[in-house]
This record gives sequence, C-alpha cells and structure tokens, in this order.
Amino acid sequence: MAATETIEVTGDALDWLGKPVSCRSCPHEAMHRDGRCRKGRTCVRDRRARRVERFFVEHPELAGDYLSHPYFEVRAIAAKFADLFSLPPLLNDPEPEVRAMAALRLPASRVAPLAHDPDRRVRIAVASRLTGRALFDMLADADYYVRLITVRRLAPDLLPAAIHDEEPEVRRWVARRLPEARLIDMACDPDPMVRNEVAERLEPRRLGIFAGDADLRVRFTAAERIAIEGLIDFVDDADPLIRETVTRRLAAREE
Repeated sequence: MAATETIEVTGDALDWLGKPVSCRSCPHEAMHRDGRCRKGRTCVRDRRARRVERFFVEHPELAGDYLSHPYFEVRAIAAKFADLFSLPPLLNDPEPEVRAMAALRLPASRVAPLAHDPDRRVRIAVASRLTGRALFDMLADADYYVRLITVRRLAPDLLPAAIHDEEPEVRRWVARRLPEARLIDMACDPDPMVRNEVAERLEPRRLGIFAGDADLRVRFTAAERIAIEGLIDFVDDADPLIRETVTRRLAAREE
C-alpha cells in the first residue's frame, strides 16, 4: 500500500486538459501553503478522480462551487458532496454520470422523470431510488440491468409480472424473491439456473416435479430437499451422485 501511495504522490499531476497542475494559479493556493491540499494527492484541479474526491472529502463545503465545472467528472464528484438544494439543476446536465449522481442523492419524487433517461447509468440510479408504481413501471425498461435492480427492490407480490422476463439473471432474482405460493409458476423455466433457484425454495413435498429435469444440478437440489416420502421419484436417477444422495438420506432416516 505504501508503494502505491508513493507512486501516486510523485507521479505527474495533470489537469483535465492534460496540462501540468499549477498551484500558483489555483484559487486554493493558500490551502496548499498550509497543507490542506496537496498536489498529486488531494487536488481539485487534478484529472484523476481519486485525487479530486479526496479534496471534497476533506473540504465538502467547497463542493457547491464546482457544480458547473467544465470537466464532467469534477461535477459528478462535487455532486456527491454538495448541498442537496444545489443539485436539481444537475438533473439536466449533459453528462449522464452527473445526472446519475444527482439522481442518487435527490428525493425520489424529484428524480422520477429520469426513469426515461436515454442513458442506462441514469436509469439504474433511478431504479435504486423509486418505489411503488413508479418502480414497477421500470420492469418494462429495455436494459436488463435496470430490470434487475427493479426486481431486487420491488415488493415480492408484484414480481409475478417479471416471471417471463427475457433475461435469465432477472428471472433468477424473481425466483429468489417471489412469494412461495407462486414459485410453481417458474418450475418449467427454460433456464436451469432459474429452475434451480425454484428447487432451492419450493416446499419439499412439491419437489417431485423435478425428478425428470434435464439438468443434474436441479435434480440434485431437489433430491437434497425433497420430503423423504418423495425420494422414490429419484431412486433410479441416471446420475450416480443423485442415487447416492437418495441412499444416504434413506439410510439416515432408518438410523
């Protein structure tokens, strides 16, 4: 860690235009003189985001002065620390990273219109903030990751609307959170990892439906969890690992 820090501090300090950072022309020169900022490590004029963020971590009261900075990354980082009342104009910033940061911090009611933002990064940020009907509507988003964030936050009783989402990873999260009474609706999902999630949660007495599943992982999960009286459905499984599981469980019952 020390070696990394040394490289960072002694490396060239360039601004966002690629020019050497000049402390003499900086409005915070006095801070530099008394050690409150440090070129190459804690500097708002540096093009490296980590150095800019360190500056605002130590001087958050100055963040509001940089919300209109010409370099979008400085605006985005400043938005992370600035007073909330100064952030609404950033919802119309030309750069998505800035809009996304504003969406993460402002009240959900203010960021709801950005649910239709052209950039997925902004919509992902919005999906992490909204609730209720506004969040439910984001199940129709074209981007799978926006829908993924949505199903991870949506109330479980609203998740049946996403049972047939085109993206398997989204359906896996649906299977993890769906009310147990509706899990059976996903037992025939075309993706084996989705069916495996169902097998992990479905009540044991109903797991016999997976005895003929084409995927070994699904059958194994079912054989591990199924009620003892249902093991007969797996006793002649084609895979020796599953037959061994059946034998082990039956032997444990007799002990």
